[in-house]
Amino acid sequence: MKNTKGQSVKILYGENDVEHLNEKSIALQQAGHEVQKAVGRKAVQDALRAGSFDLVILGPTLSKDDRHHLPYMVKKANSKTRVLVLHESGHRHHEVDAAIDDPREVHPILDIINRLVAQPVTRK
Repeated sequence: MKNTKGQSVKILYGENDVEHLNEKSIALQQAGHEVQKAVGRKAVQDALRAGSFDLVILGPTLSKDDRHHLPYMVKKANSKTRVLVLHESGHRHHEVDAAIDDPREVHPILDIINRLVAQPVTRK
C-alpha cells in the first residue's frame, strides 16, 4: 500500500483481458500497493462512483475508445486522481498524467507510480 517514499497508494486498475489484469495486479500488490481490479469500461466507471483512488491505471487491453473517454471520467470523479495509461496513445491525451507502452516487467510501471505520487497535484 505504500510507495518507496512511504506514501499510501490506492490504485484502480482496468483492463478488458482478465488474465492480463490479474498478472499485473499481482505484481503491483507484491510491490506493496493496494489494487482494485476492474474488468471493462463499465466496471471502471462503477468503481469511480463507489470509491476514491490515488491512481487509475488503464491497461492496453481496454479499447482505444475506453482509453480516450475514461481519463475524462476519472478527472470528473476526482481531479486529483492521477491517470496512467499503459499504451502509447496515452501520451496524446491531456487528462493523462503519464503513459507508457505496456512493459513485460512491472518495474517501469512502479517507477512511474513513484514519480507520480512524489509530484504535487496541480489541478484543483
